[in-house]
Amino acid sequence: MSVALLAPLALLILGWSALSGALARRDITGPLIFVAAGALLANDAWGILPVSVETGSVHTLAELSLALVLFSDAVRIDLKSLRRSAGLPARMLLIGMPLTLALGTGLAVLMLTDLPWELAFFVAAALAPTDAALSAQVISDRRVPAKLRTALNVESGLNDGLATPVVALAIALAAESLDGADAQELGIPEALLELGLGVGIGLAIGALGAWALTASSRRGWAEVGTLRIGTFATAIAAFSAAVAVDGNGFVAAFAGGLIFGIVADREECEQEQFAELSELGGELLTLVVWFLFGAALVPIAVTHLSVATVGYSLLSLTLIRAVPVAISLMGTHLSWQDVAFLGWFGPRGLASVVFALLALEELTERPEVEFAVGTIATTVLLSVILHGATAGPAAARYGTTSGMDRPGDRRSADVVTMRPRDSKMG
Repeated sequence: MSVALLAPLALLILGWSALSGALARRDITGPLIFVAAGALLANDAWGILPVSVETGSVHTLAELSLALVLFSDAVRIDLKSLRRSAGLPARMLLIGMPLTLALGTGLAVLMLTDLPWELAFFVAAALAPTDAALSAQVISDRRVPAKLRTALNVESGLNDGLATPVVALAIALAAESLDGADAQELGIPEALLELGLGVGIGLAIGALGAWALTASSRRGWAEVGTLRIGTFATAIAAFSAAVAVDGNGFVAAFAGGLIFGIVADREECEQEQFAELSELGGELLTLVVWFLFGAALVPIAVTHLSVATVGYSLLSLTLIRAVPVAISLMGTHLSWQDVAFLGWFGPRGLASVVFALLALEELTERPEVEFAVGTIATTVLLSVILHGATAGPAAARYGTTSGMDRPGDRRSADVVTMRPRDSKMG
């Protein structure tokens, strides 16, 4: 990404910031705007400021963005409060997500016949995590029952972290299957070592950062605002230190954020807003990543557009998501409308984009790899359009059919344990 691109990109962010509320009321989301702008302005074929998917800065920005989001998501988890409202998201994560991986892999093997099963597994793993950015209006709309908003919010906050080691394993399997030059570097033992290093480094740096910043806050050692910088630095340190020793930086960021939230005094953390800067940094970089997605990955999606890729993408957003969710929620006494609502609002976003870029970076350059990435990009693009367009109307319609928070739900609204990650981005 060239320096010449920074000015129009900054102006685009400025314009969106000023008009985001008015646009959201017309169901025009931030991701949709930035994807369209990237495809028009920075497409490598016709854009006036072309961006190549092979550019190192594209991968770095995308990976850093996901790391900050993972860290911030993990920090916001309040384990005590989560226990009171963990039933639905726990079912969706522990039962629904493995079923999604299995069903997604099976259908990818059947429909995407050009892919070996290892790459089919990678496609399913990359598309397993959901992103609250495209349904932020749903998560923040109080017409939707609080237990449903909590379920979607917690699920989207945790499943990208849980999917990361599975994606790493899938890439290792694909590398060995393709017999490329990178296969020796990305073997399964090496992938497991990467995960172990990521966990260890993330826990160590996250705990150290939380202890130091909490102690400083209690003693009044820090100047106003610098504790937020310290939290931001902790997130960057966990990610970059793991990468520097060939560990998994995403796992390190998530593990670091999780232990940070446990070790830090939660009242002190909320009062000082420790995580505010890392959250804002993640949100800003996410907008940039959506722009880069439009510039670099949408063309790949268009190149490999076919009945198979579009068909699989639509199934990924519907059947592959809805059936596992419905199975995971059996016995919860939710109405079919509630189950359908949770099944539909599982948009694919930032994590899937970063995993696709990771495959391009680490796997051998082959048509099969680009085809897999194109399928992922097609799914994300359809999700940006469909989930962005239906979030507002669905929340409004849900409110008219089910009313405001149902009896007992108002109390549960107080235990929403994670702020919608991208509520500012809707």
